[in-house]
Amino acid sequence: MIEQIAAGNQQLLTVRPALGVSVVLLLAAAVAVAGWGRLGQGRAVLRAGLRAVVQLAAVAFVIAWVVRSLLWSSVFVALMFAVAVRTAGRRAQRGPGWDWAWAALPIGVGVFPVLGLLLASGLLPAKGISVIPVAGILIGGALTATSLAGSRADSELQQRYGEVEAALALGFLPREARLMVVRRATATALVPALDQTRTVGLVTLPGAFVGVLLGGASALSAGAVQLFVLIALLLVESVAVVLVLELVGRGRLVRRAEDGLHAPM
Repeated sequence: MIEQIAAGNQQLLTVRPALGVSVVLLLAAAVAVAGWGRLGQGRAVLRAGLRAVVQLAAVAFVIAWVVRSLLWSSVFVALMFAVAVRTAGRRAQRGPGWDWAWAALPIGVGVFPVLGLLLASGLLPAKGISVIPVAGILIGGALTATSLAGSRADSELQQRYGEVEAALALGFLPREARLMVVRRATATALVPALDQTRTVGLVTLPGAFVGVLLGGASALSAGAVQLFVLIALLLVESVAVVLVLELVGRGRLVRRAEDGLHAPM
């Protein structure tokens, strides 16, 4: 099905100087609003925008060459995975060390079995043009879920570690004590995926749907591809959140967040 989607000549935006000017103005407005609202994220917004420009420009140059080879497509997917692991792990971990590498577990365990099953069943052709976008969507979803789950677990442990100590004093094991505190907040990492799935077609038209339509396929094919993507994302992100919970319970992913909790405030 994915292989049969032919590239069309429809364009969502025309690439011309006005597009570049619009992007600059939008980024400047985003930075200004963040500064005006005293969010403390003005520089982060600017860096994220500039980084996106550089990364997308680089991808635009190499992607047409990479997708011709399954080997290089696999290397590209591995690169996406490595960047996602570091990004999600650093979001959860505080302080130096390599504990962030544990983020490879929730991201990898959710993504690669699903990707392998799709390839083995023939639903996803073993071609770079098919593998890279689907892998990117799945890795991106796992990244978001892992980042949100890890950061929320870290925040809960920082704010409610007294409850963890109380549970330990009552005889609970460290894993059980941590999970009692973080489980509910960490589970909210699934809210974006749930909201997107509930409102698809009514509030949002996700990228896969729009991309397939612009590629010249029928609305039915676009809907089928988007449904497949959304359900796969629910599985991938659920696995990611469950494994983040387990890592937090075992003191792996956010262990260093607890190290300074006994320091005077």
